[in-house]
Amino acid sequence: MDSSPTAAPAAMQAPAPPLEDCLRLLRGERDEQKLAGLLVAAKVCHAGDAAAVVEVYRAFGPRFLRRLLNTGLGKVEGGKEEEREAYLRLAVTVLAGLARVPEVAADEGVVSVVPLVAEVVSKSTDPAITEECFELLSLIAMSSEDGVYKFCEPGVMDMVFLQISSLPDGSKCIELAINLLRLLVDKLRVENMSVEKLQGMTSMVSCLARLFGVLHTAVKFDALHMLTALLSRKESPLHDSLRSMPSSIWESHIRVGITAVLQNRVVSSEKLHALLLAECMMSILDENWLLEDHKIPDNQNVMPVDKFVLLVLESARIEVAVLLNELAYLKYESSNTSQTDDGISQKQRNLAILFALIERIIKMISNASSGEGAPAQTISESTIMQAITGLNETTSLVLDFLQDAKDHGQRKGDDLLAAVRVVGSYLAEAPYACKEKTRHLLEFVFSIEGQDEPSPFYSICFMLPMLSQITMEADGCRTLASFGGYKTVIDCLIKMTEQDGVIDSGSMFLACDTIINFMSNRKNAHIPLESCFIRLLQALVTWAGTTDASSVIMTASSLCTMVLDLTSEEFLLSCSDFDSNTLGSLSELIVRSLHQDIPPDDREQFNQKQVVVSGYRRWADRFPRIKKFVEEHASV
Repeated sequence: MDSSPTAAPAAMQAPAPPLEDCLRLLRGERDEQKLAGLLVAAKVCHAGDAAAVVEVYRAFGPRFLRRLLNTGLGKVEGGKEEEREAYLRLAVTVLAGLARVPEVAADEGVVSVVPLVAEVVSKSTDPAITEECFELLSLIAMSSEDGVYKFCEPGVMDMVFLQISSLPDGSKCIELAINLLRLLVDKLRVENMSVEKLQGMTSMVSCLARLFGVLHTAVKFDALHMLTALLSRKESPLHDSLRSMPSSIWESHIRVGITAVLQNRVVSSEKLHALLLAECMMSILDENWLLEDHKIPDNQNVMPVDKFVLLVLESARIEVAVLLNELAYLKYESSNTSQTDDGISQKQRNLAILFALIERIIKMISNASSGEGAPAQTISESTIMQAITGLNETTSLVLDFLQDAKDHGQRKGDDLLAAVRVVGSYLAEAPYACKEKTRHLLEFVFSIEGQDEPSPFYSICFMLPMLSQITMEADGCRTLASFGGYKTVIDCLIKMTEQDGVIDSGSMFLACDTIINFMSNRKNAHIPLESCFIRLLQALVTWAGTTDASSVIMTASSLCTMVLDLTSEEFLLSCSDFDSNTLGSLSELIVRSLHQDIPPDDREQFNQKQVVVSGYRRWADRFPRIKKFVEEHASV
């Protein structure tokens, strides 16, 4: 190209010629004509006549503008430095003007220039050109799905956003760049993205992480909000891409950013966002992310792992205490119902986030205490003890919150169910913590329902890890028997067998262990054969009948053996709710358990087989049909 557009300012000041003259120039064969036409077209675009802009665009199409951009970027030989910059400025100005019309911005030809404009952003030192580039890119992203996904092509995100941290604070450039980032975060959906485009998304996360970790301006909080919006999407393919990234520097930037927010005096809402981001990171990278100690070049102030763990936990504990207090006031004392409903909903959402984070910290502390996993950095015993002390205090506060609900006759709500879940998570690791409060509230906890639950179920499931441990002792069994809680656990187990894979098998084994422990520790006391036991027999043979897993067969048969010891064949057949076909299924289950080849090192299954054998010998004469089948098919 050999014609310079240096006369642009003069042309811009002149009265606009007729549109046809502009179009005739744009359709000319020589570059000089097209350039002259573009100078006039710039004014047509700024005039805001959408129909005229469309005609201008159709007159020359994107090819010439692409050539202008390439020339301005120095990709075409020839031309002086000042001429190249003039070409670049003209091309970007005209494109930005054209893109103000959504029909043009969505055109394939305009969308195709996104990588070139991104390259201009990465190389330009002129703030005016950079501003127009960001404006142009935003217009393209807003106008079509193809436009927004063009940013995910290889290298585009890096070229557009790597320089953001060096832009002047408060400048128009930084404002436009952040607006573009917000737009992309809002519109991009990763569910059906190709691997190549997902790499573009990981680049955007890395860029946001760097802004969050490095900057100390309002942009830091913009980056925080965008990171939480991106990373809190559950089961996202983006998570897999982030886990496979070779560099972990983005993780370290996020850790530094979270530290800065939690350490400084910022509003509670920003601390909640930082804690949500910590929960997202632990969800994506596992709980040991909190223990990783990656260094950042030129950053000597990275907080030690032990202090970081305690900072996150203590910040979460403080926010939980405040929210529990505010929720209790809004639910039980406030008289302004219109504001109360909105306030309660928001605080319940925030509380759920904090509870999820605390649950992950509980798991991390448990792993660190037991030496499980392979964290990059271990934490000291004193840190573990401080964490346990804090978790004890928070669990006690949550139990007080549940006591408040009980006192006010409230047993339904997702916040109450979330409270039971976090208490259950902690008591799974420390079953005798807050012993008196837990024992006093257990019956009420068993009655708690989520907002959409027709009857209590998940509240019992959340307490099973603790129940399976405390029922190993007589005191725990007495607590469960004091309000008939064992029947609630049996009903819960029966429901699990009807869920068809919705409930994990671990919960089913825990429920079985609880009932087995209860019956073993209560064998000297009379346990009446209530209808729940009859339904349990039928549920267990159904569960065991769907698998060949030795663990299921032995657990189900040992529990059935203990239930059969409470009754007789004659009595069961007289019960209207007992299916006589169940006797045949029970016979088959007993035989299958006797045929199991138990590994010598599997002490649990060996003990279960002993329970089956000894139990069968006690009650065989009371169950002639089962006895006959067993004698025909097995040797006891």
